[in-house]
Amino acid sequence: MSTELFDQLEQRVHNALETIEMQRMELDELRQENEQLKQQQQQWEGRVNSILSRFRELDDQSSE
Repeated sequence: MSTELFDQLEQRVHNALETIEMQRMELDELRQENEQLKQQQQQWEGRVNSILSRFRELDDQSSE
């Protein structure tokens, strides 16, 4: 194998490793963001359920 081909192969391997590392970092960031969004969704669901419960209580009181 010529030196030039070996250098090209080495560069491609290096580029591939850099790409893999960047994608891993991006994946970690996306996982963190996903976890934050899940927590926000749970908070919103809790608030909406609380409001719905109040409406139900008011509806029950008005129908008595």
